[in-house]
Amino acid sequence: MSIFWSSFIIVLTLGNIAACWWLIRWTARPRVGEAAAEETTGHAWDGITEYNRPMPRWWLWLFYGSIVVALIYLLLMPGLGSFDGLLGWSQYERYEAEVAAAEERLAPLYAGYAATPIPALAENDDAMATAGRLFANNCATCHGSDGRGARGYPNLADTAWQWGGAPEDIRHTLLNGRQAVMPAFGAQLDESAIEATAAYVYSLNGREAPDHLIRRGERHYQQLCIGCHGANGQGNPQVGAPNLTDDYWLYGGSLATIEETLHQGRQGQMPAFAETLGEDRVHLVSAYVYRLSGGEEARDGNRGE
Repeated sequence: MSIFWSSFIIVLTLGNIAACWWLIRWTARPRVGEAAAEETTGHAWDGITEYNRPMPRWWLWLFYGSIVVALIYLLLMPGLGSFDGLLGWSQYERYEAEVAAAEERLAPLYAGYAATPIPALAENDDAMATAGRLFANNCATCHGSDGRGARGYPNLADTAWQWGGAPEDIRHTLLNGRQAVMPAFGAQLDESAIEATAAYVYSLNGREAPDHLIRRGERHYQQLCIGCHGANGQGNPQVGAPNLTDDYWLYGGSLATIEETLHQGRQGQMPAFAETLGEDRVHLVSAYVYRLSGGEEARDGNRGE
């Protein structure tokens, strides 16, 4: 924290305490010209009259006591800018100590899970209950609590995998993350060429499109798309190129959406969890995702774009 902001916080905090003390002193003083303790202030509302009487002393001492406690607290504990307090207490050190204690207690459990192969671990209900909580805290925001994803976020409960669904592929994805890049062709192709290419891609899984567009679009596909998606459109998990011949579409498979993808490209990113979770927890979550997808049945196919 800079000296300016530290000074700003100190002045603001102590100024507020001083202002509270001044306010209570000002409101507690006798009013000028007070004739008697029973004299009213002249304020009345709904038949209730306000008397001009001093506040109870016990209440005043309680208020002053709270000011003293606040000053002692700010002297002992952090609260005045960058001043750490005389006791040297730190919420960061307290948090790190609690995390370290929890890690020491749970390390043997996760180490045991990490020593178990992912397919076998996926059959352990107790392990999967723990993995489900890790998934909910770290993955559900994007992939949903049931792992079925949303537009732009892959469905982990099907058998289509963009980067491969083998246990080692899932673990690699969680540890290191993925960066998907579908280039934009809006600058290379005019609108009619994009329409034709979209029609060809649309037809790859057996859907009908105008023949003249398909023929023209195939030429553009061979020039621009074959390097990643392959001659038959079945993709390549090694580079994260989706299978275009199935019914799995990450951003939608309508003609309009395919044209949008070709025109502006897509930039999908899966964050890495090696540092956030550590290898043992990643191994456990990998087994959970593997189980979500159906285990061995998930080893075939690529996730569609």
